[in-house]
Amino acid sequence: MSRLTTELIIEPDIVRDNIIQLKNKIDDKSKFMAIIKSDAYGHILPNIVSDVDDLVDGYGVVRLEEAIELRKISKKKILLMQGVYSNKDFHESCEHSLDLVIHNSHQFNIVKENNYYKNLWFKINTGMNRLGFEEEEFFDIYSSYLTEKNFTLMSHLSASNVPNDSSNNIQFERFENLINKLHPGISKSIANTGCIMNFPEKTYDWVRVGIGIFGGYIGNVELKTAMTLRAPIINIRNIKKGAKVGYDGRAIANKDMKIATVYMGYADGLPNHIKDGTVVKINNQDAKVFGKVSMDVTTIDITDIKDCKIEDWCEFFSPRHSINNLASSNNLISYDLMIRIKSRVKRYYKNI
Repeated sequence: MSRLTTELIIEPDIVRDNIIQLKNKIDDKSKFMAIIKSDAYGHILPNIVSDVDDLVDGYGVVRLEEAIELRKISKKKILLMQGVYSNKDFHESCEHSLDLVIHNSHQFNIVKENNYYKNLWFKINTGMNRLGFEEEEFFDIYSSYLTEKNFTLMSHLSASNVPNDSSNNIQFERFENLINKLHPGISKSIANTGCIMNFPEKTYDWVRVGIGIFGGYIGNVELKTAMTLRAPIINIRNIKKGAKVGYDGRAIANKDMKIATVYMGYADGLPNHIKDGTVVKINNQDAKVFGKVSMDVTTIDITDIKDCKIEDWCEFFSPRHSINNLASSNNLISYDLMIRIKSRVKRYYKNI
């Protein structure tokens, strides 16, 4: 047996394909911003940027450090999505030609103090109640300081992946009511992946797309998962009906079974609470988790898997086995699964 390793394989050609599919759904006049916060959702930010820079009009990140590193490898627009909170960071952002989100009065006071109104995105709370100005608060600022300024008005949808949710129409209405009070030519942005899928007529001037480009949007089979998380089988044993498997004996065999132990556990980033019956792939066949995830290993029911042996790979998700399968069957979200993979998992980035 060769040295054991767990692997995360990243496929940028799939990211490119996903971006192209998403761009085909939006208005030709809408610009495409790739949201690549948290190391491009675990896909290795510098590599991804190098491979998709020709397809996008800009990028969105959260941390100033990420934005500064990103500026070294791309000349495209870079949006710092939670803005800055000090004069020092404001000046550093300007030095690197970053666009800034302004979502509260503290941040706007920094803008006023520096009398610098370029590359600003004003975020409005239309119903998510997380970040953003209330309409009246923003309109007071607008009336006093922005009536002759160029800026982008933005908001964020809370339930765009649920098209029948009443909050969507409420948020669109609030956003558009405010737009109608502003001077013509204001740039507008509210669309995320879910909005593109369910409300393509609302893409306005900029779409801001994160999870969709990495294939983690639930409810769409065209967008492929761009990473493979896999680990080798390190042991196979036969157990009798009634035998218990794993900590706390949670899994109890209802018949004679064959169990594979796979070299991946919660120390690698696999959630500890994954349920029995969660589907994985071994030799392109469905197998199921059987027993609690341990720190370093996970046990899998391979009773019905043909020609299964030690060193065969067990795939937890891949382009052929969507990350959404693992997420939805365990009350998780794909975002969480992508970014939780630990450093001891060996990463392979496929060159295009």
